[in-house]
Amino acid sequence: MSRVAVVLPGGRFGPHAPLLMYAADAAEARGATPHHVTWDPPYDPAALPLERAERWVAEQVPAGDLLIGKSLGSLGAGVAAARGLPAVWLTPLLTIAPAATALRRASAPVLLVGGTADPVWDGALAREITPHVLEVEGADHGMYVPGRLARSAEILGRVATAVEDFLDDVVWPA
Repeated sequence: MSRVAVVLPGGRFGPHAPLLMYAADAAEARGATPHHVTWDPPYDPAALPLERAERWVAEQVPAGDLLIGKSLGSLGAGVAAARGLPAVWLTPLLTIAPAATALRRASAPVLLVGGTADPVWDGALAREITPHVLEVEGADHGMYVPGRLARSAEILGRVATAVEDFLDDVVWPA
């Protein structure tokens, strides 16, 4: 069975940043071919209207089986909802009304991942949208936590495991 996992980056880093790389690797290990989308140039979510982002994502994204997005990539949530695609949204823009509205329209299961020190994360809203939430105490928008880098690397591992469990238990159960 051929699957496609479309990877939508955040505004600052490309689709191969660690959070996205591990999420795409998890999908690839389950038979999906990653399709990496890039923003050129990097964009600020406040300057990119939702309709334009959704239209751009819809044009760039081939038929897929899963969307994986980081931050700005969560502006593709309307495309996921319209196409009935499951999605993994890493640090989605929950405090930006158009993005939150698009995420609420999800018509397939979604995993939301964020940290309590991220100004665009809203844990209560995330739990309203989906039962599939990984919220990390003290993690910022990059999913870094204070202290030694090894602690943030542990968080990266937790995110990777949450994505694997979501894919195995919800999206593509055996």
